[in-house]
Amino acid sequence: MFENAFMEAASKLHPAVPVLLYVPLTLGLLAWGLSGGRTTVGRALLFIPLGGLTWVLMEYGIHRFFFHWEGKGPLTRRVHEIAHGYHHKYPDDAQRLVMPLIVTVPLSSLIGVSLWWVGRPAEMLPYFVGIVWGYVTYDTLHWATHHRTPRTAWGRALRAHHMAHHFATPDRNFGISNRWMDTLMGSGGRRSKHERTMASDEDARSEERSSLKV
Repeated sequence: MFENAFMEAASKLHPAVPVLLYVPLTLGLLAWGLSGGRTTVGRALLFIPLGGLTWVLMEYGIHRFFFHWEGKGPLTRRVHEIAHGYHHKYPDDAQRLVMPLIVTVPLSSLIGVSLWWVGRPAEMLPYFVGIVWGYVTYDTLHWATHHRTPRTAWGRALRAHHMAHHFATPDRNFGISNRWMDTLMGSGGRRSKHERTMASDEDARSEERSSLKV
């Protein structure tokens, strides 16, 4: 994906790394907050799930509105190619199924510092932990969806949902760790017969225009 050796190496990550790195760190952070009286068990029970829900919203928004935005110029198309286009071209590249540390460390640090500046550690500390746990869940499920055979009805449905996004309707099914966000946003399912016909016609016209340019 990159000619630069450092960037090429930095873009790859073993799928176990997010769990092994972020789960101990956030557990330690939560223990520090609870033992020092900076937060309470009650607030943790409330704000960790709220943080997880926030990640679900972030996951959907980032995937739909950033990862699938190509822009109009070569720079924006290159950004799309690096951020998500490569994954759609090579969906089973096991080393690029989780977000690399070169992305998640700065992003999580920015979110953590921003929440700390809010000045309410009792709420913001467990809220941050919930966001990170939501991210780790997403990355783990994304890897498993591509590289593990699901054994439950829920897992099979989630895999079918994501595979449809890859191979049938890349403009739909943006939820990865869940399907309900697509139901809520009206972006789930396959195209109707009419939509498939319109898309095929548009693809044919695009190919015709390309051949005329050549």
